[in-house]
Amino acid sequence: MTLEAPMDQGSCPRPPAPLPRERPLNPLELLHGLWTNPLATYTRRAFEEPVVLSKSLLGELAVVSDPTAIRHVMVDNAANYRKDELQRRVLQASDEGGNSLLTAEGDDWRQQRRALAALFTPRAVAEFLPAMRQSARWILDRWAPLRPGRRVDVAAEMSQLTLDVLTRTIFPSGLGRDPVDFARAMADYFDVIGRVHPLDVLGAPKWIPRVGRPQIRRSQGFFEAAVEDLVSSRRAWLATHEGAAETTGLDLLTRLLTARDPQTGAGLGEAEIRANVLTFIGAGHETTANALTWSLYLLALDPDWRAQVEAEVDDLPSAAEAASLEPFVKVRATLEEALRLYPPAASLSRAAIRPDVVAGKRIAAGTVVIVAPYVVHRHQRLWDHPDRFDPRRFMPGRRETIDRFAYLPFGAGPRVCIGMGFAMQEAVLLLATILRHYRLDLMPGHRVEPVQRITLRPRGGMPMLIQRR
Repeated sequence: MTLEAPMDQGSCPRPPAPLPRERPLNPLELLHGLWTNPLATYTRRAFEEPVVLSKSLLGELAVVSDPTAIRHVMVDNAANYRKDELQRRVLQASDEGGNSLLTAEGDDWRQQRRALAALFTPRAVAEFLPAMRQSARWILDRWAPLRPGRRVDVAAEMSQLTLDVLTRTIFPSGLGRDPVDFARAMADYFDVIGRVHPLDVLGAPKWIPRVGRPQIRRSQGFFEAAVEDLVSSRRAWLATHEGAAETTGLDLLTRLLTARDPQTGAGLGEAEIRANVLTFIGAGHETTANALTWSLYLLALDPDWRAQVEAEVDDLPSAAEAASLEPFVKVRATLEEALRLYPPAASLSRAAIRPDVVAGKRIAAGTVVIVAPYVVHRHQRLWDHPDRFDPRRFMPGRRETIDRFAYLPFGAGPRVCIGMGFAMQEAVLLLATILRHYRLDLMPGHRVEPVQRITLRPRGGMPMLIQRR
């Protein structure tokens, strides 16, 4: 795979990304590309045209990048588009035994969404700030003994940090497992489950063995046992502390166990609760860790912008103590630009139930419609210098000009990520705290390569050199 050069002659750096293909891949090339890194399978046309129709092993495909067309698919005519079979095959390995908000469909999804909405209101999210501040102080203490110039794997460190946040917000009594083992199992799990296996592309029965599936089962068994213990323990506590959920139950697990659909009064079933706990651990932990990793890397690519962000965090009260995170506009802009270049969910796909017309193109029933934030965020028609790192595009005055459906780091429409506010609050707080005390520089000779699994992560981690400021 060929990568674009990490730097350009312009004023803004050009971070690494696979070069778009000049022609569609043949069937064997496509199978290999989907298995190794789906980012490298897109053609140049996808980044230049609003809708690209094609035929492949996946059947009829439509890569949709026009914001109005995306709104049509994701919102206005969303009832005509369901998760396609390949996406369901990949995701269902993580939800065996129950559907979470991530994989549920129809009435099941709507009931879960209504029941869980109260967990992530702005007011509810703000209540987690004290716990997040404790995690910010935890990373400072963890790094305090490190000597200047020490090599650290920022990806692994951010994984540990965001896992600490989840421990304090979902499981304040602890994980019941070694956090290092937890983080390692999570990394292994996402690395395997996120691969699009050739047998899944070809529609082979699930009973045929897939490479890596035993590893998934080991990791899944680890998580299921941990979640079972945590849920049972919290239920036992609630049974002996009647009314405590209303007065002291501020952790997400308690709120999840007591959540009710406001329309029906029904709570979640046991399988749904466990599936959603696993989703909160996986998606929430992985998304924020990657956003922080990419942000620190991109800042190291652009010393001028990093100096401006450092000046902002130096001039404001410490994020670990500030009453509000709103003044950290350059920190937020950095994160939003990192999420543009390296979106957590690099592609979303739906299958058309009935024929449709999208941006003037006829979509046949059964067509897999791909809305790829990675492509949309780098589209030539939607962004100035789309391949360059330029956080100024997200500063006040310019941020408002970005079409809602041209920027999709957390998805769009009814299925937009329910934890978006939680993730952004966490990321701004943690990044501002780190930048106030430490500077991370590029590791000489290390080749950074973005790779898509379920999320978009740096292949082989992100080794960087740490300096105290």
